[in-house]
Amino acid sequence: MFTVKAGYSSDIEVRSSIDKVREFFSDISNFAEMMPGVEQIHTDAKGIAHWKVQASVPVVGHILQKFAVEMAENSEDRIEWSPLRTEAENFLRYSADFLEKAKGVTMVRFSQAVELRRKKAGELHSLAWLAGESLISSEMTKSITEMIKVFIGRAKEKLEK
Repeated sequence: MFTVKAGYSSDIEVRSSIDKVREFFSDISNFAEMMPGVEQIHTDAKGIAHWKVQASVPVVGHILQKFAVEMAENSEDRIEWSPLRTEAENFLRYSADFLEKAKGVTMVRFSQAVELRRKKAGELHSLAWLAGESLISSEMTKSITEMIKVFIGRAKEKLEK
């Protein structure tokens, strides 16, 4: 089994109300608009969100993958999207926890994890065997970290206006 994993998590302080911050992070269209590498997100009639994401990996080049996720939790203090239970190859998990630190200041614990599983490396990309699981995982983590940092910067700018 050829498995590639990447992830990011961080606590972010936003100078905005918890309701406004929660509303922003629950609207997945914000990810498509503000996160580089996310080419498209659409939600079907069953409430399943389909993400189309591209990441750049040295040696391999660009990897474009599709992820189908469903709402796993939608409470006042947490939003979580998880892979479909039937998914066997492309796993994306996104969560945001919200804590009101003070009036008009919200702490967001943001986390995103990606896992790609294939029987053989060539099923992921024709050059994946050359780079190997470790290098691809490391480079995808760097790529996802940069994508999310740009997204968070843009989100803070929008929310703190």
